[in-house]
Amino acid sequence: MLSKVESPRRILIATDAWHPQVNGVVRTLDTTARTLRAMGHEVDVLQSGEFTSVATPFYPEIRVALPLPSSVCERLRRFRPDHIHIATEGSIGLLVRRYCRKIGWAFTTSYHTRFPEYLRKLAWVPERWSYSFLRWFHEPASAMMVATPSLERELRDRGFTPPIRHWSRGVDLSVFHPRPELKAKATLARPVLLYVGRVSHEKNVEDFLKLEVPGTKLVVGDGPAREELERRYPSARFLGYRSGAALGEVYAAADLFVFPSRTDTFGLVVVEALASGLPVAAYPVTGPKDILTSDRLGALDDDLALAVKRALAMGDPEACVAHGRSFTWENCTNQFLENLVDVREGLAPGANRARTNSRMAVAAAR
Repeated sequence: MLSKVESPRRILIATDAWHPQVNGVVRTLDTTARTLRAMGHEVDVLQSGEFTSVATPFYPEIRVALPLPSSVCERLRRFRPDHIHIATEGSIGLLVRRYCRKIGWAFTTSYHTRFPEYLRKLAWVPERWSYSFLRWFHEPASAMMVATPSLERELRDRGFTPPIRHWSRGVDLSVFHPRPELKAKATLARPVLLYVGRVSHEKNVEDFLKLEVPGTKLVVGDGPAREELERRYPSARFLGYRSGAALGEVYAAADLFVFPSRTDTFGLVVVEALASGLPVAAYPVTGPKDILTSDRLGALDDDLALAVKRALAMGDPEACVAHGRSFTWENCTNQFLENLVDVREGLAPGANRARTNSRMAVAAAR
């Protein structure tokens, strides 16, 4: 039971990623909003499902919202937020950013997704173009939130200048926990290797499927590459989407979690696996290398098959559970709260108005 706060805040979260999308960004934002409300804060999520949208040409499952600027401005004026957090760099994020810059409200942003790498792979857009846009987008923020220290270092090296604050991730421990009885009942060939996530080429799922290792491979999730990969790798079992208790049961019945992505900024599924008692095999990249800090938690290697072998041999389920349980949504949400800035702090870095004018604008808007 979360304790109520003495001074509730009015928090607006602007995001282009929302239901029915199924990914770690949506899960993080949705859970954070629900946890904030349970704490007693008033939260308004300005999200893509509220507006007309069109499919992305090279990724039809992802839709781009087409909000009217006037409707976004009216929403912000009506809600009268104490804090504004812009979670994504899409059309909604751009309109909220523009409004804040115009009126002189401070805001925070977060960096969740490696769009430059994805756009290069899916649409051949040069990474330097995308990173130039992202630097411009985040530069006026009073703080930019990132999930891991290694991502902070990488973004600094790429020329990002806003103050960077850490915002980790959490696990629903009522769903993700060991269940030895499920392993005992399973009839699959051991070891059971599990992948959970989008079944798409940018997630590098094929590196998992083509591993020549004994046991059974399970794939939980769906996406544009599922039909092709299911046809090419008939020995793997594709289970489709799972959520809640059904997802927790799949984790608990497996022996090892394999995370083949090289482009995620954290990997929420990694900590879900750990909390379920699963060691993790992954590449030594941002996200896994920040989480898997001991050989008892799994293995990192540029040779994924070797990482699987080492993780099975050295992983300690009890150590995994203990580490996974340290990632709670309450801790994650408290970090988020500490990172927020009051809109009345005046203009964010890089703006061109005086602080006095900013406060006058805020007063007029309220």
